[in-house]
Amino acid sequence: MARVYLGLGSNLGDRLALLREAIATLRRTAGIEFVDASRLYETEPWESEPGQFPSRRDWYLNCAVVIETTLSPHDLLERLQQIETRLGRERPAVTPEAARFAPRTLDIDILFYEKRVISVPDRLQIPHLLLHERAFVLRPLAELAPELEHPTLYRTVRELLEELEDEHDVQRGDYPARWFED
Repeated sequence: MARVYLGLGSNLGDRLALLREAIATLRRTAGIEFVDASRLYETEPWESEPGQFPSRRDWYLNCAVVIETTLSPHDLLERLQQIETRLGRERPAVTPEAARFAPRTLDIDILFYEKRVISVPDRLQIPHLLLHERAFVLRPLAELAPELEHPTLYRTVRELLEELEDEHDVQRGDYPARWFED
């Protein structure tokens, strides 16, 4: 089985319930074995200027998840997008740039799929192209795999986090450590 790290986020609707249902759905999905999840983080929208959204009402709830899977990267992406759609994610007919920053009920990104490097423009990028620039990805990921090395940057998650220049506010949420368990 391949070890895969995912980034999950939500900023519309009942964010906690959506993330819990995403984990529950991953656990029920054939070819996927849930391993663990980080704590939850309240994160300022990345598309904004730091401090633009002082109210947490508009913030994301983010976490990192580790799974093991027998699915290929392309098949995994398809399953993850099915989960997003089932949980209310709509993909507006706009430019890829505008869609990247649209609010969403649920976003699931493949951050790392073992040490693979895959680039299918506008479809699948592994490792995730911007993970090294985003505190809302690196902070929760560092809880699960601080010594995981990025296969093209040759830096560990811990090193990427230490070198990070992202000024957006990312705070550990006031949720139990095992928030995803019933």
